[in-house]
Amino acid sequence: MSSSAFSFTLGKRLRETAPAAAEAHVEANGGGFQGRTGTISTPHGDIKTPAFIAVGTKATVKAVLPESVAELGAQAVLANAYHLYLQPGPDILDEAGGLGKFMNWSGPTFTDSGGFQVMSLGAGFKKVINMNADGSTHATGADDDVAPGKERLAHIDDDGVWFKSHLNGDKHRFSPEISMQVQHKIGADIMFAFDELTTLMNSRGYQEMSLERTRLWALRCLAEHQRLTEERVGKPYQALFGVLQGAQYEDLRRKAARDLGAMDFDGFGLGGAFEKENLGTIVRWCTEELPENKPRHLLGISEPDDIFTAIENGADTFDCVSPTRVARNSAFYTPYGRKNLSNAKFKKDFGPLVDGCDCYTCSNYTRAYIQHLFKSNEMVSHTLISIHNERFTVKLVDDARLSIEDGTFFDFKAEVLGKYYSGK
Repeated sequence: MSSSAFSFTLGKRLRETAPAAAEAHVEANGGGFQGRTGTISTPHGDIKTPAFIAVGTKATVKAVLPESVAELGAQAVLANAYHLYLQPGPDILDEAGGLGKFMNWSGPTFTDSGGFQVMSLGAGFKKVINMNADGSTHATGADDDVAPGKERLAHIDDDGVWFKSHLNGDKHRFSPEISMQVQHKIGADIMFAFDELTTLMNSRGYQEMSLERTRLWALRCLAEHQRLTEERVGKPYQALFGVLQGAQYEDLRRKAARDLGAMDFDGFGLGGAFEKENLGTIVRWCTEELPENKPRHLLGISEPDDIFTAIENGADTFDCVSPTRVARNSAFYTPYGRKNLSNAKFKKDFGPLVDGCDCYTCSNYTRAYIQHLFKSNEMVSHTLISIHNERFTVKLVDDARLSIEDGTFFDFKAEVLGKYYSGK
């Protein structure tokens, strides 16, 4: 099914290019360093990997113009099929010429399937679900868990999902076929198969049932994707990634990777529930089973330690809303950790957010001024901090890619994380 308009070209692995000292680090890591560089080629340009994909949920990176997203170095933008389906609707995007043209973004685009939003919003957990299994989660442990005081807005069966819009309560149906139809109309370069997301609180029995449901949905997505590709003559080819679930069970993760890896997907999304300390292990389980010549996208991470762990274990791209979300709470990233600009010590600080940062914000504005904007409830404060946070994250991943190419990944990782989590 893959088209010449989409391809993935492998680059280098550390073990192939590193000097002897770095080789020793690889061996200390178990001799199985999975990190690699590569190039994803799409109808709207190339993505050099590893790469951080900026999140533009509703066809916008919150508070940041598309021109600024390009200027800060982001190679691609990911939007959400669930939200765009509800508003403005896939027909509008189709008539506009697709997601990129609609939002004035000329680069590559992704859409996730909306499965996370259907499940999380449907169970009343708003935008996030705590994936920890240590008792601090919002969930109670039941397979049909619902947030306290909330009505379940989504009901899953083997054919698809019935859900109520969180905007107005209207009832809607998503199935693998409908998800493909919606995403084809949205028109992103890369889209994801419709899957069922589970949490760590679901039972082992439910995880097994859900994994089989997702496998069958993947086959249906592929069939509908092929039908639509043949039908929509003249449209750029859209790549389809299968999504791996299986929570924290090694046998289920590996089974999902083998099952979907044998299908004709253009790449793969690593989804579902992760405890932070097991992130690298779970990513490795998946990448060890997946074909090497296809890209892997890890959904929903952006913390520096998670980024290095993901790259080290074979993820090529990843996305997260965190850079702009924390910006709206006046938090900004620095080489020495995340700082809060509302702190009184910044009131008369006339330096940039980060000395030496090359972003537009740091080149033109001071901490004192942006703090003033934030305390005055001026919306441009969100824009300025968001630009910086996105640039910080994009550059971190770009530099990690360069460190693989020149054989210094482990030294670079130690330097970056040593500073970031030093607390200084």
